[in-house]
Amino acid sequence: MAIILCLETATTNCSVALCEDANVIALKEDNSKGYSHAEKLHVFIDEILKENDLKIDNLDAVAISKGPGSYTGLRIGVSAAKGLCFAQDIPLISIPTLTAIAKQVTPKKGEQVIPMLDARRMEVYSAVFDSAFNQIRDTRAEVLSEESFQEELAKGKVHFIGNGVAKFREICEHPNAEFIEDRLPSAKEMSTIAYDKYKISDIEDVAYFEPYYLKDFVAG
Repeated sequence: MAIILCLETATTNCSVALCEDANVIALKEDNSKGYSHAEKLHVFIDEILKENDLKIDNLDAVAISKGPGSYTGLRIGVSAAKGLCFAQDIPLISIPTLTAIAKQVTPKKGEQVIPMLDARRMEVYSAVFDSAFNQIRDTRAEVLSEESFQEELAKGKVHFIGNGVAKFREICEHPNAEFIEDRLPSAKEMSTIAYDKYKISDIEDVAYFEPYYLKDFVAG
């Protein structure tokens, strides 16, 4: 049995899940509008271990949501994950943020899932997945227009999910579009992916791993 700690900090949701193999046994998160990662992430980690009678040295691996997403949020999450892995000499597993949020949908065969995370103005981070959650289009930062995703929509039902979906709903009237708004990535959807990667030792180099920012940081 593998004990895996999953951390999600790519958006305003500060989320920590404790997993036995692929099963989530505990979850702590704060998805208020403001970023609380610096104040709450380490507190959540400490609390979730204590509440389950575990210590840091009981962990077999740490999984981190690698982005794209908030520059500061990703930095905090990755720093915490790398610190735990380095100190305990355990594997670091990275999980694409858009893959995890896509798994909040249960598509039927032939349908597609397009997670969208807000990237300011009319821009979103997005990717395209088939009904088996195979990524069939690369991850992009793109400006939305009425012509966006017309090829996917022409093939059948498409589930759009994430906190960037409201932008697209305003300009898309296609009957094949289903809009699931205001969803944020959560550590609970990381469990299955993390365990699958753990079993085949699909891990990162703790010393050199960096978040997947997709866009350069711009001070506001």
